[in-house]
Amino acid sequence: MIETLTQEETDALLREQVVGRVGCHAEGLTYVVPVIYAYDGAMITVATVEGQKTRMMRANPSVCFEVDVYEGPGRWRSAIVQGTYEELGGEEAGAALAALAARFSGDGPARRPGASGRETVVFRIVVSEATGRAVRRGAER
Repeated sequence: MIETLTQEETDALLREQVVGRVGCHAEGLTYVVPVIYAYDGAMITVATVEGQKTRMMRANPSVCFEVDVYEGPGRWRSAIVQGTYEELGGEEAGAALAALAARFSGDGPARRPGASGRETVVFRIVVSEATGRAVRRGAER
């Protein structure tokens, strides 16, 4: 049976995962793309490079974000966030990059501008709603 996660369980799932999926929609196109991220309970922070997702989120800042974990046959958890895209610049972007680098021990998203030939874009998704679901057949609660 599918059950609803508590807000605490949903927040814990968002904090423990590393890869999530941003969903955006603009000009009749829906796009879902994986990103590495940090979650602080109120917002999701991401560093990426300029591209389709950033263009779409600028055009329509209403986005969703999803994480899930498969825990074995008949056992999974997922969280869906509804929120608003906000691009960061200056000191806010620097602080976000530092927080992401700290979370990922420097192995992840703290790219320097132009490192991939495209400009780095740092953004956050301000959470308006976060919900979670789970199936826990055969698992202890």
